[in-house]
Amino acid sequence: MQPPKKYSVVMVGLDGEHTLYPMKEWCRQNPSEAPPLNPNETNSQALRRGFIRLGWLTEETDTQVLILRPGTPQKTVEVIENEDLPLDEQDTPDSDRETVFELEWQLRDFIAHNIETLRVDGKALRLYVDDIGRDGVEYPTGVGPIDILALDSDDSFVVFELKRGRVADKAISQISRYMGWIKKNLAKGKMVKGVIVAKSISSNLRHAIVAVPNVSLFEYEVAFSLNQIQEADESL
Repeated sequence: MQPPKKYSVVMVGLDGEHTLYPMKEWCRQNPSEAPPLNPNETNSQALRRGFIRLGWLTEETDTQVLILRPGTPQKTVEVIENEDLPLDEQDTPDSDRETVFELEWQLRDFIAHNIETLRVDGKALRLYVDDIGRDGVEYPTGVGPIDILALDSDDSFVVFELKRGRVADKAISQISRYMGWIKKNLAKGKMVKGVIVAKSISSNLRHAIVAVPNVSLFEYEVAFSLNQIQEADESL
């Protein structure tokens, strides 16, 4: 498993030299320019989306996510990429490779982006957005952040717990804790459902779920292919 990428804000001086600052530290020191989010309570992905909404640009290297002011020279990005240390890679035969999400935030962002195409108990979903405009991705609670908090077409709350690989039955206690907090603090009498998504669901979890109401299990599949485009007919 690859280590998480670092998030850095890139500042370019009048002399053209660049400096990298840890994103959350930069947000604390420059609140007037940073997204209107508390960096102490907001995860890096949410802060990144906040910068994008403000018109900033992002570039990813092998080990970092770079946050760039509009107009940052492309040469600066190229210099940083050349300085970046490559990650170790294993040579794996194509036949042994399986398409999975390398990190849980990749699975989370994919589901959040496609939430309106999903159905739970036959009902359409949408991301929850609270009174201050904070969306349901990595939603903070008093018992830890929820991977994704959504609402269905009946306005029932849907709590997502995501695991990129195989998931054991201990996930039940985790999602129950989140569901309990939502029921006590946000639901106001509305139903609260739970969804556990993983590449593989263990048999123990399949048995445990029978005794837990309003929690569903989903396994994800990822398909990837490249389709070559034929050259255009010169006669056209």
